Amino acid sequence: MILPILAKRLEISGVVQGVGFRPFLFALAKKYYLKGEVSNTSGGVLVIVEGPPDNIERFINDIYHKNPLLSSVTKVESFDAGLQNFSLFQIVKSRVSDSRTTLISPDVSICPDCLAEMKDPGDRRYGYPFINCTNCGPRYTIIEDIPYDRPKTAMKQFKMCTACQKEYDDPLDRRFHAQPNACSDCGPHVFLTDNTGKRIDLDSKEAITLAAQYLSRGKIVAVKGLGGFHLACDASSQEAVQSLRLRKARPHKPFALMAQSVSQILAYVHVSPEEKELLESYHRPIVLLNKKHIRQDDIKGLAPGVAPFNNCLGIMLPYT
Repeated sequence: MILPILAKRLEISGVVQGVGFRPFLFALAKKYYLKGEVSNTSGGVLVIVEGPPDNIERFINDIYHKNPLLSSVTKVESFDAGLQNFSLFQIVKSRVSDSRTTLISPDVSICPDCLAEMKDPGDRRYGYPFINCTNCGPRYTIIEDIPYDRPKTAMKQFKMCTACQKEYDDPLDRRFHAQPNACSDCGPHVFLTDNTGKRIDLDSKEAITLAAQYLSRGKIVAVKGLGGFHLACDASSQEAVQSLRLRKARPHKPFALMAQSVSQILAYVHVSPEEKELLESYHRPIVLLNKKHIRQDDIKGLAPGVAPFNNCLGIMLPYT
């Protein structure tokens, strides 16, 4: 029996750009044997889909209930459309309109997969600090206009190398249509300058090594991250902490601490399972945790000036 074929036009709104939503729809269409196309628009995501009515219904249902973790669907409007007899389902060029209502995802902390690659000496992105995929990395910080496509982000000046472009074009790759996709061959690099703006490193590796050396000597390093600068110093050095307080004119307000992992902070603070989950969530928030010691400002290995006269320490994990 030949099943009837319908065509639907779906207009999806919410946080649906920069979160792997088009690749998600691509896979979903393949699952339900649907043909058509998907594109970003200034209002969200537009889908033209053709196939059996029941399959289209399941497709729409999954948009609401199985959408990517970082996305948030607020509305799916469905309209009847004329059959165009598509031969496949594909991601097409974004459509621009006068209406600009789409929501953009905030920046997202590095995912476990990217972190594992960055730490793997055999991976081509070993040690690359700007690693990202559709599940993590910069979003709101780099966007310059909508729809959210690479030419409308701060990444437009970085042309992808052959290997990165292959990932970007592969529907089975987790970097499929990841707009900030890059590597050490084609993407941005770390560099270090002095306080006059003069570059003082030879390459990215030396920049990081020098920055660590300056921190260990009690210097203050401004680290440019997503959304702004972190003014960093050695939290174990009272002299460095006081120097930062003087420069910021911040005599008593607590400073936040950044630790590599939850295990590194267990000597200083109490961490409940809920607090651990919050620390390790993709938002990477600063979490206020109760100090362990009775003499709250006398913690071995931590300068008393970090959070004076306070029962808590504000702690965050790295997000890039």
